[in-house]
Parts: sequence; C-alpha cells; structure tokens
Amino acid sequence: MKKFVAVCLFGFLAACGFEPLYVQKKHDNLWYFGGEFDTSITAEMAQIKVQTIQDRFGQQIRNNLLDMLTPLGVPHNPKYRLYVDLKEKEIMQQALRKDITATRERVKYEVSYRLVEGDTEVVKGESIAFVSYDILANPYSTTTAKKKTEENAAKIVANDIALRLGAYFHAYFKKGAVQ
Repeated sequence: MKKFVAVCLFGFLAACGFEPLYVQKKHDNLWYFGGEFDTSITAEMAQIKVQTIQDRFGQQIRNNLLDMLTPLGVPHNPKYRLYVDLKEKEIMQQALRKDITATRERVKYEVSYRLVEGDTEVVKGESIAFVSYDILANPYSTTTAKKKTEENAAKIVANDIALRLGAYFHAYFKKGAVQ
C-alpha cells in the first residue's frame, strides 16, 4: 500500500509540472532524466561574485551566499556581480509583563539585492526574514539567543536570494537564451 501511495504521489508531481531547479531536462521523453544531467545552471551560478556587504549581519549573509553559489571558490573572472544591502532592521517587543517590560523580541530584517551582468541589471528584489528570541533573566543567555537568531536570519535571507537566482537562471536556460 505504501508503494502505491508513493507512486501516486510521484505521478501527481509529474502531472503538475514539477521540475528540479538546478538541473535542466535534456530529452523530451517521459522520464525527466535519461541518465544524463545538465549542470549548466549551477555552472552559471558559480560565475557570480558576491560583493562585500556592510556590518556583521551582512558578512553572515555573504558567507552563506558564497557557500551556496560558489562552493568551489570565488570566480577569478566573474560574469555577474551580486549586490546586497540591508534596508531595514526592525525590533518589536512582544509578550509584555505587568511592568511593561518585554519577555520576547521579534526582529524583522529586510534586505534588497540586485544581480548585475556587466552594466546591465538582470535581477533585483527584496528578501525579508522574521526571527524572534526570548529575553531571559541572564544577560549572557539573551545575548547568545540574539546572536543565534541573527545567524538564522542571515541563513534565511541567503537561502531566499539563492533560490530566486536559481529560479531566474532556470527560466533563462529554459528559454534557451544562454548557450
């Protein structure tokens, strides 16, 4: 029964137009892969140079993007440049006590990014991450929680940007524009 459900699930995914993001289809046959993989999308994404981003949060975003986009190292002659800027960091206090002190903070990070090829802007957008942490009696614990949520927000933003760039290159290759 479990095998039947799994086959039906895969059939449903195939019927809805599901496609892997970082690999292109080489054949027009029923099966997605004919045993061959076209990794031109990942090769194109590896040609992105992530520009320096200000402050510690920006460094964390940049490090995560470097791990996702260029795992083999920064390209020597990059075809693209990625600019990322922190637009807004908003801290909202939540869970107020009777003496109006907060026991929890929610932080919103709003980041803008743009991908440039030569002098032409090819992709631009915004990414938002919401994270929260508890304000504890021990200041060290609160500081540690704050740093951990900042790391998590940087991973969320970097992952979102990498996925959006992957979707752009997937659509670009699907049109056959890049050879």
